[in-house]
Amino acid sequence: MHFYQSLAAGAAYFTIIHAVSLADTCTVSRVLASLPANGTFLGISLDSTSITANAVYNASNTAQPFFPAATYDYCNVTLSYSHNARGDVVNLQYWFPTPDNFKNRYLSTGGGGYAINSGSQGFPGGVMYGAVAGSTDGGFGSFKTKLDAVVLKANGTLNWDAIFMFGYQAIGELTQIGKGITRNFYSIGEDDKLYTYYQACSEGGREGMSQIQRYGEEYDGVIPGAPALRYAQQQVQHLYSNVVEKTLDYFPSSCEFQRIVNATIKFCDPLDGKTDGVVARTDLCKLQFNINSTIGLPYSCAASSAAGLGFNFSSKSKRQMMPGGGASTPAANGTVSAQAVAVASTIMSGLHTSDGQFAYFSYQPSSSFEDAKTTYNNETDSYELSIASTGGEFVTKFIQMVDADNLASLDNVTYDTLVEWMREAWIKYEDTLQTTLPDLTPFYNNGGKVLTFHGESDNSIPAASSVHYHESVRSIMYPNSTFNASTEAMGEWYRLFLVPGAGHCGVNSMQPNGPFPTTNLEVLIEWVENGVKPETLRATHTAGDEKGQSAEICAWPLRPYWVNNGTNMECVYDQASVDSWMFEFDAWKMPLY
Repeated sequence: MHFYQSLAAGAAYFTIIHAVSLADTCTVSRVLASLPANGTFLGISLDSTSITANAVYNASNTAQPFFPAATYDYCNVTLSYSHNARGDVVNLQYWFPTPDNFKNRYLSTGGGGYAINSGSQGFPGGVMYGAVAGSTDGGFGSFKTKLDAVVLKANGTLNWDAIFMFGYQAIGELTQIGKGITRNFYSIGEDDKLYTYYQACSEGGREGMSQIQRYGEEYDGVIPGAPALRYAQQQVQHLYSNVVEKTLDYFPSSCEFQRIVNATIKFCDPLDGKTDGVVARTDLCKLQFNINSTIGLPYSCAASSAAGLGFNFSSKSKRQMMPGGGASTPAANGTVSAQAVAVASTIMSGLHTSDGQFAYFSYQPSSSFEDAKTTYNNETDSYELSIASTGGEFVTKFIQMVDADNLASLDNVTYDTLVEWMREAWIKYEDTLQTTLPDLTPFYNNGGKVLTFHGESDNSIPAASSVHYHESVRSIMYPNSTFNASTEAMGEWYRLFLVPGAGHCGVNSMQPNGPFPTTNLEVLIEWVENGVKPETLRATHTAGDEKGQSAEICAWPLRPYWVNNGTNMECVYDQASVDSWMFEFDAWKMPLY
C-alpha cells in the first residue's frame, strides 16, 4: 500500500471513532479534561488555569526544508506547568489535528542556536501527518527567550535549572506531558499505540540526540539533523577560525574566501562522476584537491551594504562590533594571496595544540568560511577581525560566567587556549550539554529508529561530527563485531545520511543544484510504522538546474558515485574515503565520543 493510501485508511478508521468536529473538541474544557492528573509526572504540577484553546481553519504553509506544502485545520493549545518547590513556570504549546485527521502520532520539536524552540515553525510538519506537535519555552520566561539570556543568575553564578532544562529535561517533559494529553484528548486506549517522534536540526538536532540518550523509552523515531554534539568543543570551535586569522595576522575579505571556495567546488565537483556544481564527495576532495592551486586566482566582488553601523550579521551568529565600521563594504578586486590560502588551509586542518596534538575537526572542503568572516574598517581601509559571538558568548557566559555577549578581544588567545576552554566546558557540562552518551540501549530496546542527516558542506557544525558520533555508538553498541557486521546491524535502527552540497540545515547557495531531504518525517513514519527501512534517503532538488526533480542520498558509510556519464548514481564503499572521516583526538586523555 502506498504511504498516502495507508494514511487515508487510517483516516477512515479514526473518522469513525472521532466523528466530531474541530469546534466540538477545541475547547478549554476538553483540554482541561484531558490533562493527566497532577502527580502523574513526579515533581511536576500542571496549571489548569493556564489553558488556552482556539481553532484555526485553512492554515497553510509553503514547502519548507523539512516538510512539503500543505493546508490543514488545527487546535492551538497553550498551557503551563511548574516543578514542585522550584517556583518556576514552563510554557508549552501544542497543535492538535482535527479528530478525523489524527493518526495516533505525537511530535516534539526543538530550536536552534541558544533557542530551545523555533516557535511553531516545525508544527506543520507534524499536523500534516496526523500528529500532535509541541514545543516548550524551557521555563526561560517566554517562547522567545533563549538560554543565553538566562544562563547566569549573576556574575559567577550559573542558572543550573535552566541548563538542565536546555540540556535535555524540558524536551523530555514536553514529550511526556504532550503524550499524556494526546491520549486523553483523542480517547486513545491504554493498549493502543501512540507513535512518538521528534524532529529538529542544529541545536534542535542536539536536543533530539539528548532524547535518544536520556528518554529512550519515550520515542519510536527521532530525526536529529546536523546535531550540535560535543557542546564544549562545538561552541568553542566557532572561535577557531578567528584565532587562525589572528595567529597568522591576515584577515581575508569574504570575496577572497569565496574565490577559494568556488575554485574548490570547481575542482571537486566532477570527482563524484557527475559535473553539476555539487561536491558530493568531500572526502575525495579532501584527498585530491591542493588548495595551494588557488594562489594567484583573480577575484572581484561588487560593493555591498552592511547590516548596520559596524555590524556584520550572519544567519547563525552575531559578530562583534568593530571600531570604524562603515555602512558599506567597497568593491574588492585582486588575486588570492598565499596568506589567505594559509588561513583557509589551517582552518580546514582542524584545531591542534601547540605541540601538534589533534583536538577537534573543522569543516569539509567546499564549505564556506562563515566563522572567519571579517569586518571592513573604513577608517583604516582594511579588513579586521570580527569575533563570532556564537563562540565568544559561550566563553564569556558559560565558561567565564560573566554577563557579556562576546569576548572583547582575542589578545593572548592561542590554539592551546581554545583547547583549555574546551576542556573546562567539557568537565562542567558533561552531564547536561555535552550530549555524547554512546550507549543507546534503552532506545534500541524500545525499538526506536534514528534517521539523522548532515550537509556535507555545513559551515557551522562540521559534517565529521555526525560521522564520529555514529562510529562511537557503533563501537560501544557492537564491541565484538567487525566493521561490516556492526554497520549492517546498526543500520537496522540508526542511519546517517550525508547530504551532498548541503549547508547548515538547508540548501547551499554556493551549490544550488544539490538535493535536500524535505520529507524525512514521512520516511521515518514508514520505517517505524510499516518497517520500510530507507536504504537511501529520498530528497528533492529545491533550486538550480534540476529544481523539482527527485534524488536519493546514500547511507553512511556508502558514498555516491555516478556512472554512465553521470546518469546513474551508485552507493559505493571506498576505504580511503571512509578513512578520511576518521579522527584520533590525541589532545584528550578521555575518549571524545
